[in-house]
Formats: sequence, C-alpha cells, structure tokens
Amino acid sequence: MVSGVITASEPSWIAPFTGLSPRQFGRLVTALRREGADPVRKGRPWSLPLEDRVLLVAAYWRTNLTLRQLAPLFGISKSAADRIISHLGPSLALQQRKRFAKGTVLIVDGTLVPTRDHTVAEQSKNYRYSTNHQVVIDADTRLVVAVGRPVPGNRNDCRAWEISGAKDAVSHTTVIADGGYIGTGLIMPHRRRAGEELPDWKEESNRSHRQVRARVEHAFARMKTWKILRDCRLKGDGVHHAMLGIARLHNLTLAG
Repeated sequence: MVSGVITASEPSWIAPFTGLSPRQFGRLVTALRREGADPVRKGRPWSLPLEDRVLLVAAYWRTNLTLRQLAPLFGISKSAADRIISHLGPSLALQQRKRFAKGTVLIVDGTLVPTRDHTVAEQSKNYRYSTNHQVVIDADTRLVVAVGRPVPGNRNDCRAWEISGAKDAVSHTTVIADGGYIGTGLIMPHRRRAGEELPDWKEESNRSHRQVRARVEHAFARMKTWKILRDCRLKGDGVHHAMLGIARLHNLTLAG
C-alpha cells in the first residue's frame, strides 16, 4: 500500500480537514481513547493509527469527497476507508447533556440536511429529499446540548420536536423557538392577528427574541462548514452519526 499524503503527524493538515486546532484535535483523540474508541482488535489491525482514523472521518465530513477520492490521500483502499468511517463515526458522537442548571435557557430549531438515502428522507420545502434535524443549543454558551434523531424532511418542526427525542432530551428546561412550534409550550414570538398591530412592548419582546434565537442560526452556519450536511451520501443512521459528530467538533471549536 502506498503511503498517504494526509496524516495527523503533520499538524498543518489538521485545521483544514477538521476545523480544529492541533491542540483541540489532540484533546479529542485523548478523549476518544479514554472512551474506548481504540480497543485492541482481534485479527487484522487497523491500517491507520487512531489519530489518522479520526482525521479521515473528520475530513470526510468536512470535504464531502467520495471515498474513492479520499482514501488514496490516506494511502488506504476505499473499502478500508468505509470500514473506518462506519466504525469510528458513531464514537465521535456528541455526549448529549442530561442535566441543566437552574435558570438555563435553551434554543431549538430544525435544519434540513439533503440526504440521498430515500428510506430516511422525504421531499421537503426545498424540493430535495432531506432529513429534519432538531438541534438544541445553550443560549449562553452557544454549545450544542442535544440533537434529535432525524425525521423525514416533510415533517414540520412542531412535529419533529415531538418525535425526534429532542423534547425528551431537555425535560422541563426553558426553551426558545420560532413561530413554527405552535402548541408545544415553547417560548415563541408574539403573533399579530389580522388587521391588528402589536403594542410596543410586544414588538420589543419580539425584537429581543429574534436577537437571541439568531444564535441557533449561527450554529447551523458553523456546522454546515462540514459539507456533508449539504449533501449526505451516507445510508441509514449515517446522517445521524454525522450530525452528532459534527456537533461535537463544533463544540470543541467554540470551547477553545
């Protein structure tokens, strides 16, 4: 097997292909080892060390290159790259927060991920087959704290919030949402009835609401620099694992 071009032993490759600094990447690899992501394997060992396998998965999510394009850059076969992504992708998943301090305020919104596996996706409002992902962030730290399981893209956010598991993940914590979450009990902007104007205090409340809620839109923009979220070719749970893994990488970039 020819040697690869891209390797984690050369720090200059890390930031472009992971979005992380070499120090953040090192902390991630250390955490994965502590979590048991690199057990001793029976039979044939992995063709790449853990650092390079993590770099490969992150590079796949970051660039959305096909495995046929990406594998030679690491000096391995397409099938070996596929096995690494299938095995390590779930291990990179965000550990979703289970408890929230008193007074914590969260923000939820849904984002559509174009997904080629039509068994998990449906045509959505953008006319592409997509999955709807409910993402919850901490309004203060802006870190992702929970991600619901993907639902077909033709489900509205109100329904997706209920069935994706996102609602259960946050329990009774205060959650801000946009006007699409009617009947959920979440904090939404004041609605204007036909032919009526909102009083000034409600307009001011809505303005403040928009400014805070924009933080989740900023989180989506940062997460979608990992280009797999713009056109996901993974099958089955692959899109869910990618979203959870990218949420973890996003949090690492914010945490510094």
